[in-house]
Amino acid sequence: MITTRDIAERLGVSVSTVGRALADDPRISEETKFRVRQAASDMGYVGNRAARMMRGASSNVVALVIPDIRNSFYSTIAHELSKNMESEGFQLMLSETDDDRTAELRHLRELSANRVAAVIIVPSARPHSESVKLLRALPHVQLLRRHPSLGAQWFGVDDREALRRATAHLVAQGHTRIAYLGGPEELPTGAERLRGFRSALREGGLPDDAGRAELGPPSSVDHGRATVRRLLSDPDAPTALVLGSIQLTLGVLEELSRQGVKVPQDLSVVGFGDEPGFSWWGPGLTTIGLPIQEMATGCALWMIRRLKTEPGNDGPYTAVSPGSLILRGSTASPDGGTPSV
Repeated sequence: MITTRDIAERLGVSVSTVGRALADDPRISEETKFRVRQAASDMGYVGNRAARMMRGASSNVVALVIPDIRNSFYSTIAHELSKNMESEGFQLMLSETDDDRTAELRHLRELSANRVAAVIIVPSARPHSESVKLLRALPHVQLLRRHPSLGAQWFGVDDREALRRATAHLVAQGHTRIAYLGGPEELPTGAERLRGFRSALREGGLPDDAGRAELGPPSSVDHGRATVRRLLSDPDAPTALVLGSIQLTLGVLEELSRQGVKVPQDLSVVGFGDEPGFSWWGPGLTTIGLPIQEMATGCALWMIRRLKTEPGNDGPYTAVSPGSLILRGSTASPDGGTPSV
């Protein structure tokens, strides 16, 4: 195995100079850094990261802690973060919690023990107190969800406004029986989306019983199928649905297709997210568009800047991305009027 001593002997410099050059130490000239890096590449040198970590240095790994990689929302975020991190010499490591606070704690313990450079986390609803302590010792930022115990750095979407606009669109078309399928209120995203749904009903002058909220696991396609199946069998079935997660949207669309429900003639639907297939599903799905790539890129750049500046630069930071309502053919007035596109 090639060592820094081998590189030093080849170039006629000290071992410490080689080590500092490879660490991009500002005390070493750019010319020397170039010569050292070139020699290291030619000789096939691979840095001993474990030895550096034993001396107290962190790795170049940034951890992404998310609930469910099967959700394309999170896989897209992971892809964008990975590409941005890689361009700056960092590697993204993925940890999946399934929204289990115990699994979340277990992952954070391992990440801390392995001295990751930083953590980007979509937190569970109630992070364990030990998770809070572990994150206080690491550069970290919250993504999508925000829990007050985990600090004041957060990148997210204006969930309340996104659902308010989606629901207001249905109210404006004349719907008075609207159901919302979303995540539980204990999740900050679930609570904000539910507030947006309810505020649109109030602003539209509808009574409390005009809206029906069905809350459950946001990452469960099966829950979406089962819930819409139950809603459609109700004698007082809704004339419109607004959805609060990508996985729930997928489940609802599958069930509507299976039952042969005519959209929007029999039921208007507003989805969540904009999967590639949503534009050609049925009449084209009206849905809430989310700026996933832009948000992930902004989060990555913030974290890279944080890692390359002096420790202690951890002041409050909030970046809120707006959603958009993409109008296609899946919504119309409850009397079966012309779809809104």
